Amino acid sequence: MFTGLIEDLGTLRELRIGGSQAQLTVNTGLPMTELTLGESIAVNGVCLTVTSFGEGAFTADVSPETLECTSLGRLSRGARVNLERALRLSDRLGGHLVSGHVDGMARITGRHLDGNAWRFTFQADPAVMDFLVAKGSVAIDGISLTVNDVAEQTFSLAIIPHTLSLTTLQDRKVDDEVNVETDLIGKYVARFLRNGASEKPQGVTMDVLAKHGFL
Repeated sequence: MFTGLIEDLGTLRELRIGGSQAQLTVNTGLPMTELTLGESIAVNGVCLTVTSFGEGAFTADVSPETLECTSLGRLSRGARVNLERALRLSDRLGGHLVSGHVDGMARITGRHLDGNAWRFTFQADPAVMDFLVAKGSVAIDGISLTVNDVAEQTFSLAIIPHTLSLTTLQDRKVDDEVNVETDLIGKYVARFLRNGASEKPQGVTMDVLAKHGFL
């Protein structure tokens, strides 16, 4: 589990794709003394497992599904990536709960300066849009952000200069794709409501009582 507060801007050293297997190596300023084998690190919002580390870099395996459903497979050598280590129970939750399981990708359709912030507009599939609400939380490439506006196929965010300077959003331009993870709690609530609405009433109901002459 993560918070969506980026700890470091890493640089992709190498992405090796062979058959159904892939592995990436990322240069990072994260202290190597604090890393452990098997720990989770979010790379552009995708939860990966550290398989080796040392000399200012770590390596992680990437599954075929992850390559297909996220933007990791499109990264080129030297690309900067957002990095966050997994949340500890003693940490402050400064962002929101982020699982590192990406729901889909969105395409940047607009970027312009709005006062002291940059306003980004994204276009996404219904699988993403259905779980977005204005003033709700969303993770873009692993960054915890607040949704400003939601339309039928697009949503927008206001990015303050501090966030822009410390994340890969400073590199993003129109038509770039980003990883999107919608709010975890919102997804559970939506599933609960859908399942509840589809269930047929069981047991004693008003219709049953009326049918048998009790009403």
